[in-house]
Amino acid sequence: MNFPCRLGFAGIVIVGTLLLAGIVHAERPDVSGVEGVVAVSPSRPGPLRQGESSSAPAGNLKFIVKNKDERVGSFTTDAQGHFRVSLPEGHYTVLREDPGARPGHWHFEVDVAKGQITKVTWTGDSGMR
Repeated sequence: MNFPCRLGFAGIVIVGTLLLAGIVHAERPDVSGVEGVVAVSPSRPGPLRQGESSSAPAGNLKFIVKNKDERVGSFTTDAQGHFRVSLPEGHYTVLREDPGARPGHWHFEVDVAKGQITKVTWTGDSGMR
């Protein structure tokens, strides 16, 4: 093949791949939801030592998303507590789903605007003292 530009075949493949990646990963105005990190605190019993963090990632936990009393979604955090869930605009309550969650200790609220991803950092109470 003969390419009239100086990029050559490899350059065209690289540029094409970058353009496609930009299209696939670009924020779309019709996509909305919530993304963020969930932590747990305190992460261990006993007194906090100087230089230690009192929180840790809340990894691999299941959460449900409710709009009023209706369940509208769910997500599971990754090992570092990160998550992302697509939701239409509205007000939501997020609750830990598993039986290890104590009522009131894992209750979060969030507002989602149309066409926006709301970024959050939530900390659940482990109940340890």
